[in-house]
Amino acid sequence: MKRIVILGAAESGVGAAALAKKKGFEVFVSDMSAIKDKYKAMLDERQIEWEEGQHSEEKILNADEIIKSPGIPKEAPMVQKAIKKGIHIISEIEFAGRYTHAKMVCITGSNGKTTTTSLIYHIFKAAGYDVGLAGNIGRSLALQVAEDPHEYYVIELSSFQLDDMYDFRANIAILLNITPDHLDRYDHCMQNYVDSKMRILQNQTAADSFIFWNDDPIIKNELKKYNINAFQFPFSELKEKGSIAYIEEGQYKIEKPTPFNMEQESLSLTGKHNIYNSLAAGIATNIAGIKKEVIRKSLSDFPGVEHRLEKVLKVGGVQYINDSKATNVGACWYALESMKTPTILIIGGQDKGNDYTSIKQLVKEKCVGLVYLGADNKKLHDNFDSLGIPVEETHNMPDCVKACARMARPGYTVLLSPCCASFDLFKNMEDRGEQFKEQVRNL
Repeated sequence: MKRIVILGAAESGVGAAALAKKKGFEVFVSDMSAIKDKYKAMLDERQIEWEEGQHSEEKILNADEIIKSPGIPKEAPMVQKAIKKGIHIISEIEFAGRYTHAKMVCITGSNGKTTTTSLIYHIFKAAGYDVGLAGNIGRSLALQVAEDPHEYYVIELSSFQLDDMYDFRANIAILLNITPDHLDRYDHCMQNYVDSKMRILQNQTAADSFIFWNDDPIIKNELKKYNINAFQFPFSELKEKGSIAYIEEGQYKIEKPTPFNMEQESLSLTGKHNIYNSLAAGIATNIAGIKKEVIRKSLSDFPGVEHRLEKVLKVGGVQYINDSKATNVGACWYALESMKTPTILIIGGQDKGNDYTSIKQLVKEKCVGLVYLGADNKKLHDNFDSLGIPVEETHNMPDCVKACARMARPGYTVLLSPCCASFDLFKNMEDRGEQFKEQVRNL
């Protein structure tokens, strides 16, 4: 009997533990933080041994294999000790992939992953397919494989998950874009992060499909280095050489594998970045053989994703928008690019090695006010104060929203699109978005 140790006891770790136990492994779960009550209950129910608030070396370093939560960096002391001992470390997705023959639709990219993943899942569900939603979103893939198996899985993959994947194979792989993100976890080296994203291609065969944004300069450059076996489906905003999906004369068009078109105006998602998300989702579901009328209807009635350009309320003629999912500069760029009214931008949080150069011009063009929201806003002052736009400094959400309300005039938009992680002041990105919505409702 092999011993499997799981580091991290949240959604992915507990799911992996449940699957490992079901497959007859000896299982131990260890988390340096406190484990949530619901996860403790799940582990107890399945008679899985666990510990919290510590990592017991003697119980971890005797593992045959370790499944590591994507949130734990490889620099963590216990991970380093395991590496030195030569213990194989994998992700929950890699582990789950061993025990299912389901078709895998996998989505990665620096921005748009959650929206595209949710949209593809929405279309699969509308078509009546037996499908699960997993990865960075939804329920643990391992738990679904163990206790609620499906024929298809639509999986959002972060670079951290891809880092610990080796034999897993995506039947349909989608690479939306690559812009700087999480560089603090990649030795501040962009190429390391890029290499991580490109792992979505590994193990693909001629029977598989690879969908990618044709205009992304980094992807274009990287593809020259790879011998790609999968059938390629490049898409672009406008019709161009090589692209099989694009917008032309107000029409959303896909040429392959089955020709498909609809009015661009009928798409439920608006903004340039959402054209890419809608094209990628349309191609993936077209490849999966879903009927045109289902794709057409689903692309037009998709409700969108919480915390992603989510319209909260109009107060005193001012539109408040929650884009708390914008945890990197690229995501904020897309949000600003879609703004049509004078905008007050809420920016700040835990910096991940951000370079704000790419949004400065958009901030100049679109913003009439900046509200910094972070424990330490020095880098924001250094980057944006010189633009001559009114600035307010805040360190909590109530003060932040009040500052926005003071600056705003009827016809303005207040946009929470922070460019940064949330962990300096909030539990997570969702907590930041919920607090924002609550304070807006209190106005």
